[in-house]
Amino acid sequence: MTYPSTGTGLSAAERAYRHLKRAVLEQVYPGGQLVSEGEIAEATGVSRTPVREALLRLESEGLVKLYPKRGALIRPVSARETADVIEARRLVELHAAERVWPRRAALRGELADRLDEMRRAHAAGDLTALMAADRAFHAAVVEAAGNEILAELYHRLRDRQLRMGEAGFRLSPGWAEVALAEHAAQLAALDGDDPTVWRDAVAGHIDSAAAMLGTLR
Repeated sequence: MTYPSTGTGLSAAERAYRHLKRAVLEQVYPGGQLVSEGEIAEATGVSRTPVREALLRLESEGLVKLYPKRGALIRPVSARETADVIEARRLVELHAAERVWPRRAALRGELADRLDEMRRAHAAGDLTALMAADRAFHAAVVEAAGNEILAELYHRLRDRQLRMGEAGFRLSPGWAEVALAEHAAQLAALDGDDPTVWRDAVAGHIDSAAAMLGTLR
């Protein structure tokens, strides 16, 4: 999965939504900043009405807080939110890991492709592509579990952690290398015959992400 396109073949509200969501997730608009409807309208070349529609969507996703006649406050990431997201991720990802084990052979090829994308992005110094490939790796496991409601929930969780995790990749020395090694360990576990090793590799990676995020506070 990649970041949403901001192409021209979209409605005005969709363009505004995708522009602002990308800006929030990539911390162009950092937590605590107040942005006005006019500022967003100017940046996206649309009127204020579609901007309001976009902001309402983002508020429902927990990314902004609307203040009438003032604009939208980019919600800062709290320690509580970080802990809640990690807990929810653990519940969803470990459930998915157990469900996909019987059909792991079909999943392995896609995960290998995503890991290759991560490695190429890291070698090129492309943080955005690295995080997109990382996101796609995890999403592939959840989607393979076959529960569409959990998959939709998981995408929202990853949106939130993406905003938290960008600072980790930028500020934590060696974190990208750790992430690559742990994804490789998950892939290797799929080649084995012990589902416990696979589940432990998934759990260990989530624990590492939790520890990294904790060091940034």
